[in-house]
Amino acid sequence: MKNKFAKRHALPFALTACALLAGCNTPPKPLYQWESYQPQVYEYFKGQSSVEQVTILERDLQKIRATGSKPPPGYHAQLGMLYASLGKDEQVVQEFQTEKELFPESSTYMDFLMRKFKK
Repeated sequence: MKNKFAKRHALPFALTACALLAGCNTPPKPLYQWESYQPQVYEYFKGQSSVEQVTILERDLQKIRATGSKPPPGYHAQLGMLYASLGKDEQVVQEFQTEKELFPESSTYMDFLMRKFKK
């Protein structure tokens, strides 16, 4: 009698246990917080005002820092390019340096941009 009961209820019990364990799994935290970076790059190529884009990207950067996340690769480079179009030389160099520090693989390109910018 015990054997019949165990066989009959083993599968539903096992499925319930698997469902409960799978529900406890939390998804991994994203590596970067994008906010509106990608749409702003698109708007840059469409010719949107640099002032508006800087305002939006700076606001988003504050949100990203407030959550303890990291901006994606290229974020600071894009911000630097926008500052260059506005003639804010100090911010350009600062953003390019930040991009180099956060993403060392971009060093060659950031150095190229800084040399080009200083000419």
